[in-house]
Amino acid sequence: MKRTIPAALRFKVLLTLGLLLAGLWYLAAPGSLELRVEPVAGGAPLLVAPLAFGEGFTLNYIHSVDREPIWEVHSVDRTGRIFIEEERFVMVGAGMGDLPGRGHWTGQGGLQSLKEMHYPIGEFVLRIGSRGVDHTILWRETRTNLSELAAGTAVRVWARPVSHFYGLWRRLVPHTATPHSGAVDVRSNAPSTR
Repeated sequence: MKRTIPAALRFKVLLTLGLLLAGLWYLAAPGSLELRVEPVAGGAPLLVAPLAFGEGFTLNYIHSVDREPIWEVHSVDRTGRIFIEEERFVMVGAGMGDLPGRGHWTGQGGLQSLKEMHYPIGEFVLRIGSRGVDHTILWRETRTNLSELAAGTAVRVWARPVSHFYGLWRRLVPHTATPHSGAVDVRSNAPSTR
C-alpha cells in the first residue's frame, strides 16, 4: 500500500522551505556598505566603518601651504561609489582644483563652501600627510587621525556593499579598525559632517 503525504503537511513543508530560502536570500543580499582605508602596499586596514545606505563621511585636513583647515564631505551610493558632495575651507589653497559647473559657492561662519557638487570620484589613493596636516576621517561621532596612525603612507579609500549577514555580524563583533566614540581626537572646531 502506497503512503500519501497529507496536503496540509505538504503545504507546511513547502511554506517552511520557501521562508527558509527567502531568509537566506535576504541575509545574502546587500544590506549596507563598508568604508575601508587600507595601505596600498598591503597590511591591516587603518579604518573600517560601516555605512548605512545614504550615509557618508568627511575627510578633514590642514592645507600644507596656507595652514588652513579643509573639509571634504563625501557620500557613497549603493554600489560603493564615492562622491564629493561639498568642500569647506577658509580660502582656496594652492593645488586645490576648480570644478567648473559643479556645485555653488556660499559663505558662512568665516568658511567658504562649494555645495551640491555630487562629483563622482570612486575609490581614491591618499598619501597621508604628516602630523600637523592631520588627515582625519570624520564618521558618525568619531574622528580617526590617519596622520597619527600612518603618516607618509599611501592608502586606498574605498567602499563596498556588504550583505545583511555581514552587516549584522559586524554590529555584533566590530572590526578592530572600526572607530568608536572617543576615537583619536584631533580638532574640536570642525563643523558638522552632516
